[in-house]
Amino acid sequence: MSIKTFELISTTENGVQLISYVALPESASNDNPVTGILVAPEWWGVVEHPKSVTERLAKAGYAAVAMDVFGEGKLTTDAAMANMWMEQVLADQDMLMARCQLILNDFSDQMGVNGDNVGAIGFCFGGKVVLDMAREGMPLKAVATFHGNLSPKQPADKNFAAKVLVAHGGADSMVTMDAVEGFKKEMEAAGVDYTVDVYDDAKHGFTNPQADKRAADNDADLGYNEAAAKQSWDKMMDFMKANLG
Repeated sequence: MSIKTFELISTTENGVQLISYVALPESASNDNPVTGILVAPEWWGVVEHPKSVTERLAKAGYAAVAMDVFGEGKLTTDAAMANMWMEQVLADQDMLMARCQLILNDFSDQMGVNGDNVGAIGFCFGGKVVLDMAREGMPLKAVATFHGNLSPKQPADKNFAAKVLVAHGGADSMVTMDAVEGFKKEMEAAGVDYTVDVYDDAKHGFTNPQADKRAADNDADLGYNEAAAKQSWDKMMDFMKANLG
């Protein structure tokens, strides 16, 4: 399927430009709007990995946007820099959620996007972003995370309308199995329909083909796992099809 891509610039009320990356099928139009999927990247920003994810989704018939939550299109391969940017936005999580709401609104308003039928996927830090969007009650029907940070801005409650799929690496040293158990309890208390899949030998970052290089460059416990990446992607696509069509 042929696709088109473009930058989507959302301007916050204090003038920060959020430079997100949109991919959608060439055939998408106002007469033929397609389901939308938001993609929240790892803490590196909108680098190659999230861009390629949006393009894969577009080739599968979805409209997708890689969200620039840091603002100004900031990118890095340096973990210390990424961590600093992440901590800056996490220091004001209301601002972070306002940015997500803004991108969601602007994306939903795009020609060819069905803004009434939207899901989200997040990677690592982006996993927290999309789960928190659902915790805030944003109109997402389905949320999937890959090696996601599961810690909540505030615990899920009745406003959490999305169904959830979590792909977690059994060898992830950054998000512990205790965190996963805590997340399950949170979801159960709120009555959320959720599934957690644990991929035994997968480390943090297991879906990112650049994870081994990032690990070596930053002395970080990351690792690409091709089998887990493929299996979890296929499950996510089935999950989105079941819940978004």
